[in-house]
Amino acid sequence: MPVQAVRTGVSLNYEVSGEGDPLLLVMGTSGSIPLWGELVPRLAERYQVIAFDNRGLGGSERGEGPITVASLAEDASALLEALEVPRAHAMGWSLGSAIVQELALAHPLQVASAVLYATWGRCDGYQRAMLSALRLPYAVRDMEAALTVAGLAFSPELMDRPDVQQLFEPMLPAFPQTEAQMAVTVEQWDADLAHDTLDRLADIEAPTLVVVGEQDLLTPRRQSKAVADAIPKARYELVTGPGSSHGLHIERPDDLVRIVTGFLDEHRILA
Repeated sequence: MPVQAVRTGVSLNYEVSGEGDPLLLVMGTSGSIPLWGELVPRLAERYQVIAFDNRGLGGSERGEGPITVASLAEDASALLEALEVPRAHAMGWSLGSAIVQELALAHPLQVASAVLYATWGRCDGYQRAMLSALRLPYAVRDMEAALTVAGLAFSPELMDRPDVQQLFEPMLPAFPQTEAQMAVTVEQWDADLAHDTLDRLADIEAPTLVVVGEQDLLTPRRQSKAVADAIPKARYELVTGPGSSHGLHIERPDDLVRIVTGFLDEHRILA
């Protein structure tokens, strides 16, 4: 359902499920709510999960102004205000993790704890090359190529399965559906490439969990480790073995849910 994020002037599509501590889920580049897969219902067994579409994708309006990690963080903050949620756990995947970093820096009172899943603080040369390659199909409006290269987000084990196309079929509606949404996705890739919080991460006050898979090519574990090292007392969790890709929540949901709920249960908001 849509809600007006008054401070940023954009209508954002969101879904709320479950009861308990509020947990804001912030999506990664090119995705909308359905790309969370079974993570939403699994987390909703213990928390009040607030999932939403970043501006310009899914059911959310594009609105005015540039799309940057900082502006997307303001959208997330304004959404919590509109929903009258003064304080929430915030979990972001990929671009979403960068947004949560900026949210925790700009609005520390709103963030009870931060889960940075597949994250980075500043692109290095390899990551810049990887993200630029993923950006190109959207820039030339070739959705078939965009979906093909999206395979880089998953493990060799998954991509080699003979039924891989059938597995991805239910996820297709979660990707951009129009030329306008492809244009927004280009802006998101540009925001990814420009993201740079590395020298400010020490200012994050919220208890923080950084989790990444060893097979992650888009946000390599060395990048996530650098973020964990920069945030005071952050916990670092590396998931190893088959399926430990950038799409960990799709390939290894049991492990991700176990790690995340174990952390969140240590930092409850509601007594």
